[in-house]
Order: sequence, then structure tokens, then C-alpha cells
Amino acid sequence: MSESKIVTMKEKDMKKVASAQKVMGVLGKVFLYLFLCVMALIVVFPFYWMIISSLKTVPEYEQAIPTLFPETIVWSNYSEAIKTANLYNLFKNTVIVGVVSTILSLVITVITAFVFARLEFKGRDALFALLLATMMIPGELFTITNYVTVTEWGWVGAGVTPFEGYAVLIVPFLVSVFYIYLLRQNFMQIPNELYLAAKVDGTKDLKYLWKVMIPLALPTLISITILKMMGAWNSYVWPRLVTTKEYHLITNGLRTAFQDANTGNANIPQQMAAVTLVSIPLFLVFIFLRKYIMKGVSRSGIKG
Repeated sequence: MSESKIVTMKEKDMKKVASAQKVMGVLGKVFLYLFLCVMALIVVFPFYWMIISSLKTVPEYEQAIPTLFPETIVWSNYSEAIKTANLYNLFKNTVIVGVVSTILSLVITVITAFVFARLEFKGRDALFALLLATMMIPGELFTITNYVTVTEWGWVGAGVTPFEGYAVLIVPFLVSVFYIYLLRQNFMQIPNELYLAAKVDGTKDLKYLWKVMIPLALPTLISITILKMMGAWNSYVWPRLVTTKEYHLITNGLRTAFQDANTGNANIPQQMAAVTLVSIPLFLVFIFLRKYIMKGVSRSGIKG
């Protein structure tokens, strides 16, 4: 067999292999996108069901065979939900607690993370390890000890002042070891030479923190801010335990406001309407700031 024929056969074999690889690549992409579409439908369907349920009448919602789209769209469920659950007061309480607790928690987290990342003092690493060890303690134990503490301070029960009513929701959760660890790891990525150069120039620690470290760690700080606000927004057990109805947060009001005291039945369409209204701010925060969440969390776990 001549060399030209051998070369021609090799070229044909290579073309077949390339064609097969191309087909396999296309099939792989098809299966990948099909899998992603199925997963997306599974994730999105509960939100779709929430919205269509909020637009139904009670009899339609209680039908044995559920409908995938409302037979009669009832927009009044939203206005009735606002009145029934007193959403304005719930929103006010949640915003006050969320904003104040987030600001104070950020201040504590930034200063503590800076201390453990840059300042040198005896026992620093041991103290930080001890701080991390507290993350192993069950949250229920903290709930018990916090409840005993705020009860001793007189912040629980009827007749508390507005300051005490909000303070009992804010003060026990100002310190988060996880956020301190997250930000400290991000601070550790900033070259220590910058800090030493700033000290040579006579720059104070707080000025260096404000001018250099905070701008460089901004994605992580934004992530912490978002997570802290979402934590306050979704808080249920603690406000239910220590506050009266006047200081309840959104999740507390949504749980009990739509239940008939006589029959025990709940107006589910109106409840779903209230849940939809409450979920909109969280959706907007995630849509517009999701890149900061991913960037901040990913950067905090990489050293160097």
C-alpha cells in the first residue's frame, strides 16, 4: 500500500473521530441544558404556585383537583392581606430591626476581623480559635441563655418601652462569629506590606482600616450586609418568643394573621398574597446583588 493511501486513510479516520467527538459534544450540551431546564422548573414552580394561589378564590384553592391558573383572578387578595396582617407595622418593625442590627453588626465585625487579621498581641491565635469553637455550640443553647439574660434585664413581656421592644430583637445577635471569620479571611489576603508601609508613614489603624482594607474587602462586606438583612427579614422563633404582637416581625405576622379564631382555618390565598409581597424585596436584592454575594464568599475562602 502506497504512502499516499495510508495518509488518506489516516485523514479519513481523523475526520470520523472529530465528527464523533462533535456529535458527542452536541449531545452532551443537549443533555446538560435539558437537565438545567428541569432543575430550573423544579426551583421556579413553588414560586409560580405561590403567585397563582394568591390570585385565587378560597373555594377554587380548596378544590380536590388544583388548577394551574386561576379561573377568576382576585387582585383584592393583596389589599385584604395588607389590612388583615397589618403589613405596614410588620414592615416597619422588620426594617428598623434589620437596618439597626446590620449597621451595628458591621461595625463590630469589621473591627474584630481587623484585630485578628492585622494586630499582633499575645494569645491572638488561641483567642481566635476559641471564638471559632463557639460555632460548634447549638443555636438552641444560645436561645435559652439569651432568653434568661433579656428576662433578667426586663426586656421581655408586656409594657416594655419601644427601646426595650426593639433592643431585645437586636442586641442578642449583634456578634456573628461566622461573619468575623469570613471578613478576617478576606483581610488576610491583603498584603501585610501595605499595613507596614502605612505604619511607617504614621497612619493610624482606624484610618488604614477605613481607607485601605474596607474598600478592598467591599464585596465581602456587601455579602455580609445582604445576609444579615435577610436573616433579620426571615427571623421567626426569637421574635415570637420574646416580643408581643406590637413588635412582631414579618414572618410572625404572616403565620397567624390569616387564621380564623373560631374555625382554625386559614385564608390561604390572602396568606399567599402577603407572602408574595414580603418576598419581592428579597427577590430584588438577590437579582441585583447576587454577583456581590458570590464574589464576596469566593474571595474570602482563597488565600494568596
